[in-house]
Amino acid sequence: MAKNTKVRVRFAPSPTGYLHIGGLRTALYNYLFAKNNGGDFVLRIEDTDQDRSVVGAVENLLNTLKWAGLDYDEGPSIGGQYGPYVQSERLGLYRQYADELVQRGQAYYCFCSSERLTELRDGLTAQKQPPMYDRHCLNLDPAEVKERIKKGEPHVIRLKIPEGKTKFKDLIKGEVEIDNKTIDDQVLLKSDGFPTYHLAVVVDDHLMKITHVLRGDEWLPSTPKHVLLYQAFGWSAPEFAHLPTIVNKDKTKLSKRQGDVAVEDYIKQGYLPQAIINFIVLLGWNPGQGSEEEVFSLDQLIKKFSFDHVHKSNAVFDRDKLDWFNGVYIRQLTPDELLDYALSYFNSTDLGDKFDAEYIKKVISLEQSRIKKLVELPLLTKFFFEDNLDYPAQILVWKKSDKNKAQEVLAKLFTTLEQIEAQDWQPAKLEAVVVDWIKNNSLTNGEVMWPLRVALTGQEASPGPFEVAAVLGPKRSLNRIQKAIDKLK
Repeated sequence: MAKNTKVRVRFAPSPTGYLHIGGLRTALYNYLFAKNNGGDFVLRIEDTDQDRSVVGAVENLLNTLKWAGLDYDEGPSIGGQYGPYVQSERLGLYRQYADELVQRGQAYYCFCSSERLTELRDGLTAQKQPPMYDRHCLNLDPAEVKERIKKGEPHVIRLKIPEGKTKFKDLIKGEVEIDNKTIDDQVLLKSDGFPTYHLAVVVDDHLMKITHVLRGDEWLPSTPKHVLLYQAFGWSAPEFAHLPTIVNKDKTKLSKRQGDVAVEDYIKQGYLPQAIINFIVLLGWNPGQGSEEEVFSLDQLIKKFSFDHVHKSNAVFDRDKLDWFNGVYIRQLTPDELLDYALSYFNSTDLGDKFDAEYIKKVISLEQSRIKKLVELPLLTKFFFEDNLDYPAQILVWKKSDKNKAQEVLAKLFTTLEQIEAQDWQPAKLEAVVVDWIKNNSLTNGEVMWPLRVALTGQEASPGPFEVAAVLGPKRSLNRIQKAIDKLK
């Protein structure tokens, strides 16, 4: 790249469904590289393969990028706002440039039928040879070509691959060299007038002045074809960087069969955008040798990101690590922020129908330090919303106690707690009263705290009893304790 040339990168997904977690990482790396260098992040929708396009995919993509905080910098105006560039709206350009290559002698018209191509491919495969085109139409007489086109005979345009070798430098992989004998005369323009990926991506990257192409490893075999196209046009190629593949712990490629792969799935489960961004940036990159930092804001990542620390080897997707990151960011939320995120999960149930947002905020604050995903909140806090708790009496009994002792303790504790004034029904006051009562009655914490917590929650694992009681209030707390006493009779 020439000095003083502004860095311009693009994220160019196909609208074939929900955005894959690997796709979001590609978008993130492009975004970070652009912002780190004061450059532009361009969004382009590559929808030339109309058969694979999915209705609603573009809208989902835009929503996901917005959710993640990855704003793109330019595009055609749509209602006063930038929309992404869309290849299917640029078809005339690709025809123009494909014809130019034919005129330059760098490409040619091919009239071979699909039946002939299938027969050719099957024959070569049977001979254990690469199924490459045999250049049957390469040397057709120009007059014949013109006449066949005039008659409307279906045809494609193919790139004429030159002899020799193709070399390019990858910012991650290093020097790459490919013998051109292994590269097929690729189709550039299909018979329906749509370009193939190879033509469209090169034309668009050139016209949009893209300086760096950052994409997944799976596109590395296509890069020599793109370099040859740049050479055929007489254009300077951008710099390339191919990102490491994301794999499961067993080293297999991420797939739906082994877990969620769409970002949408993680959003629904209550992963925060900060956690997802922080997690996926480390799938193939680190902040530098010797650094033990793991938690970064998006602004911090912009300052730190460079290709010097992008890995060559595959990146392992560790769901436990993602859960850890999510827990870190959940605990950083203010009560109001947590409520904003959590309300949609309660609205999908009937738990919060009889309670206001302030009550829900108190409830979820008690679980903030324990949860890994927001989707867990309704289930973990269900006991706050239902007073008829269903649990076996036996779990009220501490392991070093018995049923009669538990009943006796709860009955005496009930009498003590009902004497506390409503305005004093706060965690610190409740704890002070109960701890003092335990000492005065020569009891152990386990004999009292265990049955009290179970009586209030109906669960063996939950937040502390004083915090729970404070949220429930005196009337509901005492009612639950009485029901626990009755269970033990």
